[in-house]
Amino acid sequence: MAMICLITLANVVVRYFTDISFAFTEEVSVFLLVFLTFIGAAKAFLDGNQIAVTYFVDKLSWPWRRRWLLFGLAMSALMIGLLAWFGARMAWDDFDLEVTSPGLGWPQWIYTAWLPLLSLLVLARIAQGFAFLLSKRNG
Repeated sequence: MAMICLITLANVVVRYFTDISFAFTEEVSVFLLVFLTFIGAAKAFLDGNQIAVTYFVDKLSWPWRRRWLLFGLAMSALMIGLLAWFGARMAWDDFDLEVTSPGLGWPQWIYTAWLPLLSLLVLARIAQGFAFLLSKRNG
């Protein structure tokens, strides 16, 4: 996060004083923000701190609560799995078509290859949540 702030601050200061913008700063900042988002999501699923509305689920008995929590994890796994699948297809297309990034002119797949990889990390954390809920006997 500090790197994002420093890169963006440097771009703003240079643009203010010289009226020239560093084109790569947005590219690198967006990549770092997406990277941090997935790392944070993986940590949240591991800790059970993902976004969830549990007002009604918390009022259920443990067997029903566990069923709904497992259903929520299954839907999260489906969403992240789809993200991994389509992210991998996008990264392959970027590689196959030799797409370059607009700011630095680097191969775009360097950025997009992280999407399916980090999605797999989140899926692993969701699987750990499944294992934890299935092994837990009482709420």
